[in-house]
This record gives sequence, structure tokens and C-alpha cells, in this order.
Amino acid sequence: MGIFQIVTKNHDEMVEITDSVQRYIQSIGIQEGIAVISSLHTTAGITVNENADSDVKQDFLRRLKEVYPWEHEQDLHAEGNTAAHLKTSTVGHAQTVIISDGKLVLGTWQGIYFCEFDGPRSRKYAVQVLLSGRDGA
Repeated sequence: MGIFQIVTKNHDEMVEITDSVQRYIQSIGIQEGIAVISSLHTTAGITVNENADSDVKQDFLRRLKEVYPWEHEQDLHAEGNTAAHLKTSTVGHAQTVIISDGKLVLGTWQGIYFCEFDGPRSRKYAVQVLLSGRDGA
């Protein structure tokens, strides 16, 4: 398993980590299997989404802010980041991506994103690879 650190710069942001995950897969020599990419935080998630038009990220984050405003008079959580927890639960803390011929299997417009909802912070995500029978597992 690989653990990776990322430093986010904004309160809410989506950082593409596709290349980092692909380099890890290549470094361990996996040809066939599944990669599970997991955020190690309750206020940051992982998603697969469009990586061609940056407006998608802006729209994505804006819509989440509309659904989960940062301040709500009925929130009880002492840290004041209930919205970040809700966004993470909505997006999910992990994604699974197929590996074939040593490469992540993603569509033409897809990328893997670390989603920060309570930044800026120093964060971590993990990548665990499960081998297919063709890789000897």
C-alpha cells in the first residue's frame, strides 16, 4: 500500500491525483488488478470526474456549497465543519479503478480527484492495489 501526502491551498478544492496514482502503479509493476484510492480524512473525499474542463470542478464545488452551506444555525458539531463532513459522505472517501496492461482504466475525460472540504491542510490518501489472477494472485 502507498500513502501519499498532499497540501491543499483552499477551503474547498479538487486536486487531480491521477498521475500520482498511475506512477505508483507503474513503480510497483502491477499489470492487472484494481486500485482502491482512499482519503484518510473525514472532511476530504475522492472522486472520479471530468478532467478536461476546469469549470466542472468549479461547478461541482459551488453546487456542494449550495446544498451544504458552511454555517447553519442548527449544526451542533463543536469544530464547526459539519458541511465538510456531509460533503465527504456525499462524494465518498474512496474510489475503485481498474488496472489493465499497467494503466488505470479511465474514460477519455476522467481523472481521479482528491476533494478538500475543510482546508487548507496537509492531507493523506492511500492507494491499495488488489491483483487479478493474471498477475499471479
